[in-house]
Amino acid sequence: MSKKTLVILAAGMASRYGKGAKQTESFGPSGETIMEYSIYDAIDAGFDKVVFIIREDFAETFKAKMEPLLSGKVETAYVFQSLDKFLGNHELPKDRSKPFGTGHAILCCKDAVNEPFAVINADDYYGKDAFVKAVDLLNNKIKENTYACVGYELGNTLSDNGSVTRGEIFVNENGEIQQIIERKKIVKENGKAISTEENNKELPLDTKVSMNFFCFDGGYIGKLEHLYQEFLDKNLDDLKSEFLIPEVTDILIKAGESRVLMVPTTAKWFGVTYEQDAPLVRAKFQELVDNGQYPSSLWKNEKVNA
Repeated sequence: MSKKTLVILAAGMASRYGKGAKQTESFGPSGETIMEYSIYDAIDAGFDKVVFIIREDFAETFKAKMEPLLSGKVETAYVFQSLDKFLGNHELPKDRSKPFGTGHAILCCKDAVNEPFAVINADDYYGKDAFVKAVDLLNNKIKENTYACVGYELGNTLSDNGSVTRGEIFVNENGEIQQIIERKKIVKENGKAISTEENNKELPLDTKVSMNFFCFDGGYIGKLEHLYQEFLDKNLDDLKSEFLIPEVTDILIKAGESRVLMVPTTAKWFGVTYEQDAPLVRAKFQELVDNGQYPSSLWKNEKVNA
């Protein structure tokens, strides 16, 4: 059986966060980052390899933090996402600084990941159940052209401090995703989810959404390259355009190239989009520790081993 690989998206610029790299900021009571809790849960669930997608300019600092923690517990690898990768015949606009998005990040894994894998964001807490579900998917469901998305309830994924982007999931009677619509600028108002880009349309709080927790086979990465060239043909001059996993996966579904299962999770999501989210996230981790779900110092626990 192939390794269970977790790919972590950690190359974003955190433009809405406002103070440095939230990927490596401390949120746990002993200085743990959010992604450390994901890695802990992933190892406990049965993952044995972690691939970090990062920017090369902070690779040294990133590795210095992560390697001492993970050595002997899980295999690690590093992939660098940069604007110049996979441009083909396109010329990068001189004013472009924003990364090309999560789909491009996965494309940068082309030579590093060939096996089935799960992918998550570095700055989101997904909960233990999601990783257990992902291991089952990788072991039993994921194969060529058959993928999966772990679906969360929209009401559990909103920020009190600003708008968020969520991929709304539409499924058929067999639990297969028929469409993923990227809803941008969703805000929380009076306990409701409002899509401000759609004339303040109210979205049901139990709407299933993607939080970028997908499971793919290695062949998915190969499908991205020609789609990325098509994306660049249409969007290169838009300095804020992004090649996003939900949107790319939606293209594959509609083209009949891929079958994507939606697997709901009972796990509670939380994360950091804005600087103001940080105190709440720290309080939530302290609550999880107080409830006995995690040790107060994450990596001193003997339970997690490679």
